[in-house]
Amino acid sequence: MTDQTDTNTDAIQAIQHLTREVEKLNNHRFIAVQNSTLRMILFQFGRGLAFGLGSVLGATLLVSVLTWWLSQFEFLPIIGDWMAVLADEFARATGGQSDINQNNQ
Repeated sequence: MTDQTDTNTDAIQAIQHLTREVEKLNNHRFIAVQNSTLRMILFQFGRGLAFGLGSVLGATLLVSVLTWWLSQFEFLPIIGDWMAVLADEFARATGGQSDINQNNQ
């Protein structure tokens, strides 16, 4: 009989301990945010804004450092020639040297 009483007492104490832990968990900030749809939407929106801003700033920094680093090399004539051809194509396409448009008229 005492074994059954001890087992019941242990079970009751374990349930009380679990109840306290669940109450702690329910009072946690994460659960409070998840319980409110509006708070969850606002939290996810802010998270998305922060991720987007960080991505843009990181990419900008990376591209600017890479561009600066490549500009330090003076022995890359291929890139310079390629950029000159590209600039000519842009000028011709936008009307700077419109050989193509004059032939069609």
